Amino acid sequence: MKRYTYYIIQLLAVLFLCTSCIREEEMENSPQGNFEALWKIIDEKYCFFAYKEIDWNLIYEKYRPQITSGMPNTGLFEVLGNMLAELKDGHVNLYSTSNMARYWDWYLDYPRNFNEALVEQYLGRDYRIAGGLKYRILDDNIGYIYYESFSDGVGNGNLDEVLSYLAVCNGLIIDVRNNGGGLLTLSDRIAARFTNEKVLTSYIQHKTGPGHNDFSEPQPIYVEPSNSIRWQKPVAVLTNRHCYSATNDFVNAMRCFPNVTLVGDKTGGGSGLPFTSELPNGWGVRFSASPHLGADKEHIEFGIDPDLKVDLLEEDVARGVDTIIEAARNLLSK
Repeated sequence: MKRYTYYIIQLLAVLFLCTSCIREEEMENSPQGNFEALWKIIDEKYCFFAYKEIDWNLIYEKYRPQITSGMPNTGLFEVLGNMLAELKDGHVNLYSTSNMARYWDWYLDYPRNFNEALVEQYLGRDYRIAGGLKYRILDDNIGYIYYESFSDGVGNGNLDEVLSYLAVCNGLIIDVRNNGGGLLTLSDRIAARFTNEKVLTSYIQHKTGPGHNDFSEPQPIYVEPSNSIRWQKPVAVLTNRHCYSATNDFVNAMRCFPNVTLVGDKTGGGSGLPFTSELPNGWGVRFSASPHLGADKEHIEFGIDPDLKVDLLEEDVARGVDTIIEAARNLLSK
């Protein structure tokens, strides 16, 4: 199934998710009403309760007593944000006009394995820029691309120019460390340049009812080869814990191709397709609604392991060397 069909299914899922909007608005705009509305939205629409083994009823019992009739908005926001943090999900947020509740421990509790100054050193001063891609040819004839965010546009013309320029290289490094995600369409567009055949890379499910286990059957997602320039040589994709959401999707697709090796640390995950809703007081809430699975129908919400585990060593950083980039160069040179 192509991504375009996948987006149509997403739209149908949105229609289901929006069916509760009328019921949510019937909740009164009070601390108790907003708490009940948020708890119910997540209870009926969040997609990882079973996988994460979360008892949402126990969470209710823990946080409901903290809600009082006269509490200020700042206190209510703190309690609701703490309740959402129990989901341990970077795609779950609460938005007010003054703050955003978030869970970032999916990468803050792990080694960074990234040093921006070192990346700038490897790129040098005369690197090239095409859309969101920064690239150059390293001294050992290995191509190097750094992509900071899947929100930074990359067109097919950009990819043609980059791959043509790097065609003389013996191998290619794609560094997506610290890329927190963005647009899935860009993930597809870039991945399509590294396969010569249609490849099953993942599955997606959608909520079909309010129950925690009410899901559609997994629907397959394929990456189809680009009809333009495609890379035919070995590739190393560099990852760390800050690779999230669309970047996790890109890494998941790339690992399905035989000439690709993942180098670095485990990704941060974030495989739930996020949707949004609103509380009676106007605060917005975002949550994971549709689980995105790997090619073997396994969950990738908590990240994807590298083929070659490498940590950035402090002694290397001190002498201006990126351990992970050098490991990839060594791999591709062989």
